[in-house]
Amino acid sequence: MRVTPRLFFQIFICTVLVSLSACGRSAGSSREESGGQNSKGPSERAEISIMTITPSTPPASDDNVIKREIEKLTDSKLDIQWISNNVYDDKLNITLVSGELPDLTYISDPFGPSFRNLVKQGAIWDITPYLKDYPNLQNGVPEVAWELTKMEDGKNYGIPRGRDANDVSFLILRKDWLDKLGLQPPKTTKELYVALKAFTGKDPDGNGKADTFGLSAGIDTLTGTFREIFTGVTGSWKEEGDGLTYAPFLPEARESLAYLAKLYSEKLLPEDLLTLKTTQVRDYYIGNRAGGVIDKTGTGPKVYSPGLKKLVPSYKEADFYPLTALNGFVPKGTGFNGILAIPKTVPEDKLKQILKLVDTWLIPDVSAVQRFGIEGVHYRVENGVKIVDPDKLLKDNASDFNQIVNSIDPALNPPPANPELKELEELRSQVDAQRSKENVPDIGVGLYSPAAEKLLPDLEKRISDLTAKIVIGQEPLSAWDDLVAKTKSDPQFIQSTEEMSDAYRKRGGH
Repeated sequence: MRVTPRLFFQIFICTVLVSLSACGRSAGSSREESGGQNSKGPSERAEISIMTITPSTPPASDDNVIKREIEKLTDSKLDIQWISNNVYDDKLNITLVSGELPDLTYISDPFGPSFRNLVKQGAIWDITPYLKDYPNLQNGVPEVAWELTKMEDGKNYGIPRGRDANDVSFLILRKDWLDKLGLQPPKTTKELYVALKAFTGKDPDGNGKADTFGLSAGIDTLTGTFREIFTGVTGSWKEEGDGLTYAPFLPEARESLAYLAKLYSEKLLPEDLLTLKTTQVRDYYIGNRAGGVIDKTGTGPKVYSPGLKKLVPSYKEADFYPLTALNGFVPKGTGFNGILAIPKTVPEDKLKQILKLVDTWLIPDVSAVQRFGIEGVHYRVENGVKIVDPDKLLKDNASDFNQIVNSIDPALNPPPANPELKELEELRSQVDAQRSKENVPDIGVGLYSPAAEKLLPDLEKRISDLTAKIVIGQEPLSAWDDLVAKTKSDPQFIQSTEEMSDAYRKRGGH
């Protein structure tokens, strides 16, 4: 094979990239290399201004060692304006109204009126036609995120800041209690009822007292989760025919209320259900009283296990057992947390530089910098494993850079610190793999209806108030039937449904 100058240059670049990796290519770094990594001099680097959020005080400085390393690997010069998360939305709105946006701006709510207006005015780049040239943008961000961040014209006006679409709150049960009572993890709401009944009446903690119950949850989380389980719909809108229907008014939603009212009347739920705060919900589980919660799998080791292990030394991390699905349903996350938008004041050539920057940043060797830091500074390698000094990473604001580009590549997850956590991680991987086959996204995300904007806040409050009363037995199910019948005949509700359906069809290109 003849080695051309261009091929020689590509081989040289690959060699440089490999040498930058602390322990060779990870499994996730099989993504295509971006053209952004090369040996340009400082004067040739793309200079890109960025505005984003930060939880840190003070934020990363301009000469931050993590920032410099990212700049080197992406051949860029970044002028980052870090804004405190406490005031970011106010600052962003002022910036959006002014129309004077940095080259790359984090938009926390891509469906808010200010950003929508800029899109309608043609002030924001439609990046849809360019995505085919940047494979890491497509592969490094969940597909559902690209779909749900489309505007009503079916186009993408920003890069979604990725997050794990499987990382959702769902039912988690005490596996050690299930084992003690001879029960398998439930797959249906009928089987769940049996488990919760046993958690309440069969002394799973073995202390001879009637001091345990089935499931700890706040009222809104409880009713929302079970409505979705019974209807099979994530969120408030279900595709029906060529349009949408309002999921809370489906017959199955009514069934969920009857189910929860039964759980409450049989004391399988906390008596103080209506007043519970998040910390109190969790305390019931941590205090060895509740056999289940509705939460994210990743909360187990930090939130629940430390306190519970003091009471139950035999409790293991993998006893925090996430149900894969119930009735064949599990919700799917949106896969994003805000977007990165590029204003039309940026010329097309620079637009491509910015897309290349983010595309290159999503290569695992680059994203690893903000996850692990720099070898010899933030971590050392022992037996092929990166041993990270978290204090040094914190000092250098490493996690701040996730507020710009956040890789969800599992290859960048730190290895489990002990066998218990390894077992939990393996369980979570199995659950996530199965959930990805069944989970259902919220198709209502980002859809815009002027009528719904006016109607839904009050309607949702009335629904919340009434469902709470029905669950605890203060109102009969017939009150729910009355609310549904009255609302369905409301012209504003009818108009809202029509507008949401129309927005859904337009976004999908129908």
